[in-house]
Amino acid sequence: MSFPDQFTWGVASAAYQVEGAAAEGGRGPSVWDEFSSTPGKVFDGHTGNIACDSYHRVEEDASLIADLGVRGYRLSLSWSRLIPDGIGDRNEQGFDYYDRLIDALLERGVDPWITLYHWDLPLTLHKKGGWLDSRSPDWFESYTEAVMDRFSDRVSHWFTLNEPAIFLGLGYNEGTHAPGLKLPRKDVLLATHHALLSHGRAVQTIRSRAKTPPIVGFAPVGNLHTPASDRPEDIEAARQATFTVPDSGWTYNYSWYCDPVMLGHYPEQGLAFFGDDAPTFTDADLETMHQPLDMFGVNIYSAAVAKAGENGTPEIVPGSRGYPMTMFRWSINPESLYWGPKFLSERYQLPVVITENGLASMDWVHADGKVHDPGRIDYLTRYLSQLRRACHDGVDVRGYFQWSIMDNFEWAEGYALRFGLVYLDYETLERIPKDSYHWYRELIASHGKLLPNEPSPLR
Repeated sequence: MSFPDQFTWGVASAAYQVEGAAAEGGRGPSVWDEFSSTPGKVFDGHTGNIACDSYHRVEEDASLIADLGVRGYRLSLSWSRLIPDGIGDRNEQGFDYYDRLIDALLERGVDPWITLYHWDLPLTLHKKGGWLDSRSPDWFESYTEAVMDRFSDRVSHWFTLNEPAIFLGLGYNEGTHAPGLKLPRKDVLLATHHALLSHGRAVQTIRSRAKTPPIVGFAPVGNLHTPASDRPEDIEAARQATFTVPDSGWTYNYSWYCDPVMLGHYPEQGLAFFGDDAPTFTDADLETMHQPLDMFGVNIYSAAVAKAGENGTPEIVPGSRGYPMTMFRWSINPESLYWGPKFLSERYQLPVVITENGLASMDWVHADGKVHDPGRIDYLTRYLSQLRRACHDGVDVRGYFQWSIMDNFEWAEGYALRFGLVYLDYETLERIPKDSYHWYRELIASHGKLLPNEPSPLR
């Protein structure tokens, strides 16, 4: 079996994680520059100052991407590289950099899929109030206008926000990501409201200013659950758990972020759960958030397992002792790439694109000079087999973007975790394609036919 004919194979990255050149080319600081330079915030004091140095290696990295045979590269733009203070004067050197990158990709037959915001808010805007400020949708709209006016003649695929549950949950609630705040729940929900308004304003701007017909999406993340069995009651329990605002980890859910954007209303269960902490909103706010979308970007790495308990109430099934997990201590659950797209496409009635999926592992250069990562190949074999199963069961999946093209700055984990198909020597900046890089290239060439029909059980 293969994937659908028009299925897009791709790889992904994000600006702060790969670009480096943090103080070069007119770029202004972002919240992640300040956070990562604060002692104790990031593993071993790592920063994104150099990262993968992709800013200086446009041609080399574009060739690494193209040589995989992918049709798409999902990247984000650094807001502060384009507009150093977030609003006001534009930085021509920053626009020139992305011109070079976009053109290098297109010359090699790779379409850029651009994410407008992947967590790196300009520091000046944070000091004005950041996502807590009611002006933040205006700021984001202005930024989107600048992007569209410059790049939309060559770029047609756009995502607005990447994982607001993370940049708000970890950045504004738990304080473990930039900007490192631990705010009351009411304030976090207000910041979320402003982010969702910003999404809607950006979609309006993309559609009104695009020079080529745009394909527009949103890339949220939430607490996904897969059923403990194929029993209908367990499937329904997993579905309910996936779309419930939970008692703990309340920032991580799909419905609070996705229902306003895709259904036009906040979830009733979430409003009841948050009570007086929920933001005040108007019908006009919901209309702004609820803009027509062409695709739903889904970032899936893992999932909890749920079953129907008493009266059908979802219950989480704990993993067995020694269950497989990644270096991030995320459980390995290949069925998440079946049930996730299925549940999300059923609820929101949009084509799905897997915008992120991959393995956090520990890789090194072996004695033979190569980087052998059989665990990543096995991980991708299992997950992609489940995604192919979803396609053949009627789920409208339009593409898959492997995270990531290369090892990079993994936020608060610094350079301790390696997600890449390409190994990065962070001292020399040498790029070494891993075994998984060559495997993925062969898989793409076969359009998925190299995957086994039934991978052996995971133990």
